[in-house]
Amino acid sequence: MIDLRSDTVTQPTAEMRQVMAQAPVGDDVLGDDPSVNELEAYVADLLGKEAAVYMPSGTMTNQVALRSHTQPGDEIFLEAEAHIYYYEGGAPAALSGVSCRLIKGEGGVFSATELEQALRPPDPHFPRSRLVCLENTHNRSGGRIFPLAAIEAIAQVCQAQQLALHLDGARFWNACMATGIGEADYAAPFDTLSVCFSKGLGAPVGSALVGTSAQMATARRFRKMFGGGMRQAGMIAAGALYALKYHRDRLSEDHDNAQRLALGLQGLKGIEIDPSAVQTNIVNVEIPGLAAEEVVKGLAQRGVAVLATGPHKIRAVTNLMVDRDNIDRALTEIAQEVGC
Repeated sequence: MIDLRSDTVTQPTAEMRQVMAQAPVGDDVLGDDPSVNELEAYVADLLGKEAAVYMPSGTMTNQVALRSHTQPGDEIFLEAEAHIYYYEGGAPAALSGVSCRLIKGEGGVFSATELEQALRPPDPHFPRSRLVCLENTHNRSGGRIFPLAAIEAIAQVCQAQQLALHLDGARFWNACMATGIGEADYAAPFDTLSVCFSKGLGAPVGSALVGTSAQMATARRFRKMFGGGMRQAGMIAAGALYALKYHRDRLSEDHDNAQRLALGLQGLKGIEIDPSAVQTNIVNVEIPGLAAEEVVKGLAQRGVAVLATGPHKIRAVTNLMVDRDNIDRALTEIAQEVGC
């Protein structure tokens, strides 16, 4: 099976498994796990921040960040199709008691001006505005990159309005690789960032929240409250650290494979795709007149796994487990399935 459903489907490499098996461990809730401590220090230093907290998932790091920055009744600002709003189970309302003010962006990106237009003056009738959340790369827009200049302009508005700025960086590493911008430079405008190890980097488990030491002390309290404290977590932290050290550069292969897939699909009858919109490793494909769920089933029988993301839309995500030959075979099977 050529699995293009997501970059979360990756399996640990043999080298990663060996490092995980040999990792020293301790009780992370008590601060005693040397492998977790090493991972947290490494990722904080890489992003130019003071501290980090390792957690089981990116949803948890995002939601702990929201809870750390806000109080119930506050308002946060998000792009209209942000992962935090769209795919995290209503957690902003359930766990933090905040309301989401949505800004309709273009390809997941909104401007500082659009943020300013969404702000309301202090008034007892309005919720208190506390936090702006960006997403880089933007999942539903097909791995679109949020330009650093646009982020810096938004950060200036946040500073002027005393708003915190958080990044959902589930695919932050992809944005850095695609743009050539250093991790610390891309992270600099943000108060907190969530970064994932189990997507493009190929580690089996985990994300980290990074920020100041004071913020991360607060985050540990809410991680515990949300049930995210882990004990001998060093075995999985070691996999994340290995991935962070050795798998960032290879993300360019995923981006090249995504472009190869998009360009190959462009010429197929019955498929609508704009290869220029494929900036990283996510390929969104429109299939007008065809039922996406049926196409997904047919492709699975042909040995290609993709996801339906709309009635007439499928998604393919290149990843560590897929090489160039797999892409060429997938193109052949897709062409046959859609009747080209």
